[in-house]
Formats: sequence, C-alpha cells, structure tokens
Amino acid sequence: MLIVQKYGGTSVGTIDRIQNVARRCLETQRQGHQVAVVVSAMSGETNRLLKLAAQIQEDPNDREVDVIVSTGEQVSVGLLALAIRALGGKARSFLGHQVKIQTDSTFARARIRSIEADPVRAAFAAGEVAVIAGFQGVDEAGNITTLGRGGSDTTGVAIAAALAADACEIYTDVDGVYTTDPNIVADARKIDRISYEEMLELASLGAKVLQIRSVELGMKYGVPIHVRSSFSDAPGTWVVPEEKEMEHVVVSGVTVAKDEAKITVEDLPDIPGVAAKLLAPLADASIVVDVILQNQSWDGTTDMTFTVPLADRRRAVDILRSTIPDLVGNEAERVSWDDDVCKVSVVGVGMRSHAGVAKRMFTLLASESINIQLITTSEIKISVVVAKKYAELALRTLHAGFGLHLPPTERGAL
Repeated sequence: MLIVQKYGGTSVGTIDRIQNVARRCLETQRQGHQVAVVVSAMSGETNRLLKLAAQIQEDPNDREVDVIVSTGEQVSVGLLALAIRALGGKARSFLGHQVKIQTDSTFARARIRSIEADPVRAAFAAGEVAVIAGFQGVDEAGNITTLGRGGSDTTGVAIAAALAADACEIYTDVDGVYTTDPNIVADARKIDRISYEEMLELASLGAKVLQIRSVELGMKYGVPIHVRSSFSDAPGTWVVPEEKEMEHVVVSGVTVAKDEAKITVEDLPDIPGVAAKLLAPLADASIVVDVILQNQSWDGTTDMTFTVPLADRRRAVDILRSTIPDLVGNEAERVSWDDDVCKVSVVGVGMRSHAGVAKRMFTLLASESINIQLITTSEIKISVVVAKKYAELALRTLHAGFGLHLPPTERGAL
C-alpha cells in the first residue's frame, strides 16, 4: 500500500516529538508500505514568523511574507529526514518547488493547480521515506506561495491524490473528529466515520480538525482520510463517501465559528444587479462572503447584511466604501459592522430525510434567550449568527438538545 501521513505543528513541536514521528514513519514503511510524509512547521513557528513580518508590514497577503513563513516547514522536513536516518532508515526531504507543487499566485492563500509526483516516486524506488514540506508551493513565475493556515492538510491530501495513495492519515493532537469541540463540551463523542459532505460543512463552519480545501480535494479525488492522534495508536475518524447508515443520524455535529464579522449596507437601490455590483469587488479581493440577508424597505431601497471572516472585515469595509458611491451616487455613510458575533451550526446528512431540525434548533436557542440575527441553510446544515457572548452556551445547548452526547443508536427521534 501507499500511505501519505501528515503531521501538524504540535506533532513536530520538539525534537522528541520529531523523533516519535520518525519512528511512526519507519514502522509504517517496515509493514511493507511506501510512505510519503507531509509536515507542518514546529508549533508556534508560523506565528513567530508572521509577528516578525508584521513589525515591518501589517498586510500578510504579500510575496515577501510567504517567503518568510515558508521557512518553518523547511526546518521541519530537514529535521525529520535527519531523525529517520538516525533511526536507520532512508529519507529525502522536499520543498514545495522540488515536488513540484504548482499553485496560483494568490499569496497567503494560494490554491494548488498541479503536482509533479515523479520526484516522490523516485524516492520510493530508492527505498526512502519522502518527507515533504506542507503549506507551501510555487507559482508559474517561480515565486514561493503558501496555502493559508492549515494548508499542510491540503498538501497532504493533494499529494495522496497525485500518488493515487490508498489513504491519507492526518495526524494531529486530537484522536479524531468529535460531535463538537471537546474543549468546550466535555461529553462530546468521537465520530468513527463521517461523510465528505458532513466534514466539508464542519470544516467550513468552524471545526478546526481539517482545512476545508483538504476535504474538497479528498471528496473530488476519492482519497480516504483518516484523522488520528500522533500520540496514540487508537483508531481515529475516517472521512469517506456517504454510506447508507449515515442517513439514520439526523445531526452529526455542532460547530461554532467565532472569527466572523457582520456587515450591513443600507439604502441601496432596489434594482436588478445591485447585489452583484456590491459583492463582486469583495470576490475579486478573495474575501469570502457567507450568510447573506437582504431586506426590502418601504421607500424602494434595500438593505443587505452578510458575514465575512473577521480578519477580512476592515479590508471589506474599505472596498465597500469605495464601491457604494458608484451604486447610489453620493458619499453617504451606509456601512456598519459588528465584530462581536459568531456562527453556530448543526450538520448532518440525515437532515435531508428528517423534518423538524430547524424547529428544535430554534426552540433550544430560545429556551436560553439567545437571539438569532441571521439564518442560512443547506440540505445538510443550518447556521445561525448570534452574539459572540452566547457562543459556548449555544454550543452546549444544541449538543445536549440533539442528544449528541449519546451513541447514535440512542439519540431517538426529533
């Protein structure tokens, strides 16, 4: 079998932990498998490098910032390759441009376009463990790019897809995907198997176990993903195509995203094309707009409210202020925002065939006097925007109210 293993910053945070990863890689190889391992920077290193850059320039979306932060993974792959060799194995390290992981030119959040996997296959042929730097790539012009926070997950799954690997093991400091954040809800349960769609929703809605683009790649190329702990041998959570029995579980998980901001633009002309003209500049700036609510007013105008990532709120407001005069013909102050909000969501493929999830969710929140500001839904999720001060209370209330602390067979009907 061909196995791709990915280890996060906590897993390679010290020399002792790097040596532990080396032992795991060699143990897998000695079982007869070909092994490619993708590693993040040592824990805290990327933040340290970003802080250094921020002392000179605040904007992290810059070519030179990517040059700086990509060095963290360069250190990790070199140390891990040395550790594997010290244990009697063979290893070869690869940076993003050596594999080669080609991306677009969007610095700080580049997207992978292609991977040339022949150098990795050459390492396998030589009996080596291929040690690959996560988080980084190179664009057509040869510039170093990075994939965004958590980008090593994406590197791992992309390498697995390029190699047609049998599995991609994502090693982290938790032993799988839970029904919610176990640091907030003590009786959260580990999920044995979860569909790509559910994991995609959970990742996009605040679950920090996997980066969303890694799940997208896994689903697109059919890569089985095994999320597990680097500190134990216990089985973790498999992320796989939807299975029939998954539909019997109405709600699989509850998440909260605290890094959200709400923006409202008032008194826009209520005519076709206004929403497109308002939001297009945000898309052009790679700012993701999520929950959207539009209200018509009695005077022929409309208000639009939506959420963006908190880190992009200031940039979004500046763009909107420069766009609005073209839509309304004057410089009036029409943009307001609220940084003290969060997005709470329930997710489950069983919601497709079960009614009553929204009713229960809203009733549970009302029982704790939590006011809902915005609502958005899909086939398998319901998200609400509420005041950030209620984030943990909402999470605990919904987790208990949907019986997620119980085994799936004991949760009962809605």
